[in-house]
Amino acid sequence: MRFVFLTLLISTSFSALAAKLEYQLIPEKIAENTWLLQGKLQDFTRENGGNIVNTAFIVTEEGVVVFDTGPSKRYGEALREAIRSVTDKAVIHVFNSHHHPDHFLGNQAFTEATIWALPETGQLIAQHGNAFAENMYRLVGDWMRSTEVFLPTKPLNIDQMPVMQVGKHRLRFIAMSGHAGADLVMLDETSGVLFASDIVFFQRALTTPHTPGLRVWINDIAKLGALTYQLIVPGHGPVDKNGESLQQMQAYLQWIDETLTLAASQGLSMNEVMKLPLDKRFEAIALRRSEFVRSVFHLYSHYEEEAF
Repeated sequence: MRFVFLTLLISTSFSALAAKLEYQLIPEKIAENTWLLQGKLQDFTRENGGNIVNTAFIVTEEGVVVFDTGPSKRYGEALREAIRSVTDKAVIHVFNSHHHPDHFLGNQAFTEATIWALPETGQLIAQHGNAFAENMYRLVGDWMRSTEVFLPTKPLNIDQMPVMQVGKHRLRFIAMSGHAGADLVMLDETSGVLFASDIVFFQRALTTPHTPGLRVWINDIAKLGALTYQLIVPGHGPVDKNGESLQQMQAYLQWIDETLTLAASQGLSMNEVMKLPLDKRFEAIALRRSEFVRSVFHLYSHYEEEAF
């Protein structure tokens, strides 16, 4: 009798845990044939399961196009269910914007599709993907169960194929590097939706672990501003319909660059820089203090080298 009771207890506990670990993704229509799954303005936690990233999909006459697959196999499967709630068409193309784990670890749910990424992104996922996955397991726990790295299946060589026509949707690809060293931006010229990936953070402080330099990133933002679009889907944060996200990014990047340049010229230590006051213009940006501290840790030594 005790064995039966324990079995029931374990089964019930596991069922309750499984029920709790649900992303409950609800697609939001943001343009014709285009849906967004917006992540939380948070850092990775066991409470949110890593659901801090924006993913999106386009329903075309030929099939579904997915932009980024999320932080886990479980998320990818939830994304598939969200797509099914909109259409019964098959997913035919998936694009991984860059090699950070919240953008590609859902690939396992889309193995029948062609999964595209910039050649450099594919190489970086192959090189660092397993370490990223292990770190995500530590950060969000059981949300990651059964998640393994599934590599992009086809390199996106923009010089050879800058545009892809999928049904009535004309997708233009732009290679940038400011955030992760290899960043894919996709402009749907049919709908005017600009999928900016993590080149743009909006109302959430940007992350800098793999940036080749803030000035490179600033130049990328200027290039985005020269494009013709109707709305911007940032990698993190709400949809932007008036270009405010680019203005915020430009101001924030310039402020960090100027702050670190001045601090290095004054000989401040890294710990002293981390304690500097934040510009009041950015009081509405989530995680601004913690991400500023991380950026100082990532970048300040380079500014010190430039100063001396």
